[in-house]
Amino acid sequence: MKKINFLFFVFLACLGFQVNAQQLRSPNGNFIMDFALTPNGEPSYELRYKGKSVINPSRLGLALKSDMNTTTTFNGPDSAAKKKQYESLFSGFEIAGTERTTFDETWQPVWGETKFVRNHYNELEITLIQKATDRNMKIRFRLFDDGLGFRYEFPQQKNLIYFTIQEEYSQFAMTGDHTAFWIPGDYDTQEYNYTTSKLSEIKGLMKSAYEEGNVSQTLFSPTGVQTSLMLKSKEGLYINLHEAACIDYPTMHLNFDGKNFTFQSWLTPDVHGDKGRLQAPCTSPWRTIIVSDDARDILASKMTYNLNEPNRIENTSWIKPTKYVGVWWEMITGKNTWSYTNDFPSVQLGKTDFTKSKPNGTHGATTSNVKKYIDFAAKHGFDGVLVEGWNIGWEDWFGHGKDYVFDFVTPYPDFNLKNLNEYAHSKGVKLIMHHETSGSVRNYERHIDTAFKLMKQYGYNAVKTGYVGQILPLGEHHYSQSTNNHYQFVIEKAARYQIMVNAHEAVRPTGIARTWPNMIGNESARGTEYQAFGGNALNHVTILPFTRLIGGPMDYTPGIFEMNLPNGAHLNSTLANQLALYVTMYSPLQMAADFPENYDRFPDAFQFIKDVGIDWDDSKYLEAEPGQYITVARKEKNTDKWFLGSVNGNDSRTSKIKFDFLDAGRTYLATIYADAPDANFKTKPQAYTVKKIKVTHKDNLAQFCAAAGGYAISIIPIEK
Repeated sequence: MKKINFLFFVFLACLGFQVNAQQLRSPNGNFIMDFALTPNGEPSYELRYKGKSVINPSRLGLALKSDMNTTTTFNGPDSAAKKKQYESLFSGFEIAGTERTTFDETWQPVWGETKFVRNHYNELEITLIQKATDRNMKIRFRLFDDGLGFRYEFPQQKNLIYFTIQEEYSQFAMTGDHTAFWIPGDYDTQEYNYTTSKLSEIKGLMKSAYEEGNVSQTLFSPTGVQTSLMLKSKEGLYINLHEAACIDYPTMHLNFDGKNFTFQSWLTPDVHGDKGRLQAPCTSPWRTIIVSDDARDILASKMTYNLNEPNRIENTSWIKPTKYVGVWWEMITGKNTWSYTNDFPSVQLGKTDFTKSKPNGTHGATTSNVKKYIDFAAKHGFDGVLVEGWNIGWEDWFGHGKDYVFDFVTPYPDFNLKNLNEYAHSKGVKLIMHHETSGSVRNYERHIDTAFKLMKQYGYNAVKTGYVGQILPLGEHHYSQSTNNHYQFVIEKAARYQIMVNAHEAVRPTGIARTWPNMIGNESARGTEYQAFGGNALNHVTILPFTRLIGGPMDYTPGIFEMNLPNGAHLNSTLANQLALYVTMYSPLQMAADFPENYDRFPDAFQFIKDVGIDWDDSKYLEAEPGQYITVARKEKNTDKWFLGSVNGNDSRTSKIKFDFLDAGRTYLATIYADAPDANFKTKPQAYTVKKIKVTHKDNLAQFCAAAGGYAISIIPIEK
């Protein structure tokens, strides 16, 4: 009798598990995700990788704001209880249904690190019903061989139509005091050096991590950090937390609960403090967890792209990976200025007459100076020339909350728009447009059609946008829902004009370039320009590919050969490190950022920048450890040429690689650009060697790398 009762108990327990809990496995079986409802009807999930816990049981859901914008009214003696029920999309749920699917496809990106991308996952869709409010919500999980993505979905329904998010409660409960590579949570900028610390040390280090000096910064919590967040457990698991497909939604940050070792989502608010205004049917972005016991797999993951929608641009023939030079570094380093004159304390477009002012003699975007860059680009095979400071308004362009700051079409008197474009085209070069908005997004939207029509008139096919300063209207943030919608508006508007976009100071990417591949570049992190503003950490470029680049390429603007800058700053890098960045910092848009005369001083090293590819058929990550080193080899698209880059962190080391990624039976000529034995980022940054050797797939290489150094290799097949 006892045996029968025990078996009956087991049967009931199994039945309860089937109703209240669900399990999902990755295609290769390495990941297991368990979903369940707590006794209070709160959604919860946990994640394991190769039998090891990655995410401990973590709650999911959202809190809504009950205000005059909701269609729901709260009357009667139980109005307070009804209001509380309405505000909760995080408890009181029952499972109404589940659906499982498997998906496996291979798609071809317009540009990328590989010619093809496999998109293979198992999916679990859970429909939840909240009977007290007669509302339902879906949580969709996709488990890949490299990690987990999940999002909230809000179907069409009578009791959830227009709603405002008070906060999203997506939790990521850690299994220990991991090492984290983090920057402070900020609603307006990601331009920080990374801090490496234990999770338990985040709060104590926040003050020193928060580097003042950016013209728009909004810290929100002493324990808040930004995504993409890179973590490493003491057991050797590498964990990356981020988001994918952030469309019509505020950017997610993470706030750390040190008592429970749990991160919770923290959305960017708007001017009213609201964290998203939605209309069903709609979805949230995906929340992503990429995991491996090999750091190289984090860099190679395409999960973020796979969680975005397929390409929506039917004809992509006009989208071209681009290598360029430009009138930019001379302003960043103080050699020249964006402004044309010093005569005016303030400028009013349409009233200020620049033809009657005295040129300041330091304006960089002059016709004669731009022609020098065009000639240099044509001589050395570059595709484009960026010109900043060409248009009127730079005399008082930021810091004043000025709405009508630029018109994006009127050049300064010393910039011949028509002549320069004709001259560039005659040399086989295109000018790259620059649209700085100074954060005045409304002004840009008012002028964008006129500005893009001017670009098409003169043959521009790419624009660099900028969002320096506070977002207008004041009170909005760079990463709030409305501003994110503005960035998306610009991308889609540009696509209609067949214009590529390189956005600076905008939101960090979340894989949207799969859907809109005209989004060819982003800054959204601390780039090379900060080497002139106080310097970047020595290991900065060994962290960025694990964090910022998880969502998309970065216009890092590498290639600086002269480390002692005109403004007295010193760039913390060796010359060989600068070459390696063209391979390790993936981007289909690559700038040779230094002055032409500095490249003329080092023609042998400059040859690598001229030769290196910018679009790839394959990529092999050979060595990787966040904060220490990255070595990657890439095969140029539609060729048999390989290019290799290795960047190093704080300490010198010997990189050891195999050439087994090369084709068997072929011999290649490898030209190695490396740190000299006495190279030093501070005292001898230009100490480098260039040597040529023959290699096959059977060969190995041991190569010295200085601190903040590295090496680059071009590997060209020798034809018999």
